[in-house]
Amino acid sequence: MTTKRKKLKRATVGDWIIVAIMLAIIALCVLPVITVVASSFSDPGAIVRQRVSFLPRQEVIHEVVSASGEITTDRTFPIGLQFDAYADILGNSNFMRSLAWTVVLTLISTTVSLIMTVLCAYPLTYENLKGRKIITILILFTMFFNAGAIPTYVLYRDLGLLDNPAVLVLPGMISVFLMIIMRKFFMGIPDSLRESAEMDGASPFRVLVQIYIPLSTPVLAALGLMYAVGRWNGMSDALWFMRGAPEWHPIQMVLFNILQGVTPIDPLDPGQAAAAGHTEAVQAAAIVVAMVPILCVYPRLQKYFVQGMTLGAVKG
Repeated sequence: MTTKRKKLKRATVGDWIIVAIMLAIIALCVLPVITVVASSFSDPGAIVRQRVSFLPRQEVIHEVVSASGEITTDRTFPIGLQFDAYADILGNSNFMRSLAWTVVLTLISTTVSLIMTVLCAYPLTYENLKGRKIITILILFTMFFNAGAIPTYVLYRDLGLLDNPAVLVLPGMISVFLMIIMRKFFMGIPDSLRESAEMDGASPFRVLVQIYIPLSTPVLAALGLMYAVGRWNGMSDALWFMRGAPEWHPIQMVLFNILQGVTPIDPLDPGQAAAAGHTEAVQAAAIVVAMVPILCVYPRLQKYFVQGMTLGAVKG
């Protein structure tokens, strides 16, 4: 009994150490988000005077009359909510149009990426495919080597993809790393299922559609989530290749312009005394609004994420 208690005590101490480390990592990730959310709901005066930390603050000015009759002002910063920044953001047509376009772009890009990933991974599961090893090596080669930014820019220019919305979808429509995970998952499906279907006259494409894809829901959900998050957070392709087409900028590019002061928000008046604080509140509100769609999707697919990544990472 004593031995069991000692073992249990040691395991408990180790667990608490792990929990402490994980809580510290979570705090490093979550606290900046909480600060941004608090700033988006705070009064510009409280933001300018750096009174906002993890709770939204309001600026309240009191007039104080001294014994000599002199009137002075006193400022307090109680907890409170203000929605002016969100009214400015949600009332800005350019921002909302970019948000809607990014939702459509993410859906299109994720769908195309999943289709291309499946179509690339499935043939590589056939051992009798001629040149399979060479094809696999060539595909893996692209993970470690690329031409660089300038040759890529020249290529897209010659292909007519500059300032074209297709440049946000076509170049990144497949990830070699995620394709390998998909291929490993397919290789874990028993060959007997495919062989029995082929004996009944099913074509390889029919086997893929009716057997492999229905069995691949967890890994498809996990890969789809990774593709969607990557596209939603993507900005570099728009920054490099879509400079002349601001109407097709995704939301992250618009956020970049807002934070850099390139894209002014119409309701703001820089001449006002609290313009700096209001600008920061609007920037924070824009970040929060841009986070909401992907935060709504992630919890629904989270249950598939770990399962899909584990199944796809090990060959059965």
